[in-house]
Amino acid sequence: MRDDVILLDHGSGGLASAELISQIFLTRYGNPVLAELEDSAILDRPAGRIAFTTDGYVVDPIFFPGGDIGSLAVHGTVNDLAMRGAVPLSLSVSFIFEEGLPVRTIEQIASSIAQATARARVSISAGDTKVVPRGKADKVFITTSGLGVVPDGVELSTKRARPGDRILVSGTIGDHGATILTQRSGLTFSGGLASDTAPLHDLVRSILEGATGAVRAFRDPTRGGVATVLCEIASRSGLEIEVDEASIPIRPEVASACEILGLDPLYLANEGKCIAVVSPDMAKDVEGLMHARPEGQEAAVIGEVRDGRPGRVILRTAAGGLRVLRPLSGMPLPRIC
Repeated sequence: MRDDVILLDHGSGGLASAELISQIFLTRYGNPVLAELEDSAILDRPAGRIAFTTDGYVVDPIFFPGGDIGSLAVHGTVNDLAMRGAVPLSLSVSFIFEEGLPVRTIEQIASSIAQATARARVSISAGDTKVVPRGKADKVFITTSGLGVVPDGVELSTKRARPGDRILVSGTIGDHGATILTQRSGLTFSGGLASDTAPLHDLVRSILEGATGAVRAFRDPTRGGVATVLCEIASRSGLEIEVDEASIPIRPEVASACEILGLDPLYLANEGKCIAVVSPDMAKDVEGLMHARPEGQEAAVIGEVRDGRPGRVILRTAAGGLRVLRPLSGMPLPRIC
């Protein structure tokens, strides 16, 4: 491109827009469907049921240890599909750029998206770019939508939880939230902090294929963290959940960051972990399947569904006491994803 920064002209729909699309995006996402540059994409209809999701990404900072806003957008959308047991097929990506944003920044984000889609084996079939004047946005915002296919026989829902079911988490919690917050605060910790952003559909598929019928539901504990997702599961199933604090895997550097910042890791966002509600007789099998995947090597059984007070979540603390967990209230962690 001739320009070093984004101009309002790049959002005009004219020659500058075409140059932006062709030189930055088509060179990285090129596929026959996208290359047609029509007003909508025509996709083949696959067998199975269609899963559809959409999400927006406004994370600050846009680059962080372990990822950036581009990879986060891809992984987040893929994971929302995966939590319903869907195999992701196609994404759309829409950008809002702030005037004056360096073109080099867009190139980095576009390359990151290309790498993330290649890793997830999903294509980008549609996209859009808009430019707003300086001060009307903060660098770049991304909206993604995703299509996936749910295989016949796969039925996942939090309403399917039953008394006695086990609660599993696929790895350490709070990594993404702690990373974003320490980056904003300028804090560093020995060992380093990095976001856990990663696609989870291969992990989910290995569990569904290796332990047929074992999983009642998957959920990814993004905004609101593990505590909020557990509250949602308890509420929608009409059951009670008890979790053991000592069983929940947390990296020491995340625990240290939370202590310094006065935060509870149970409420921090995760972008590469899932919660699974599993039948009690298959819990160890599912845990083993998680351990066999790089995304689930630190998976653990952390609790149990009970026929108690509907919607209540109880944490058995490391000190031996009991604490009622409630959904995240207010917005103490803005722009975390």
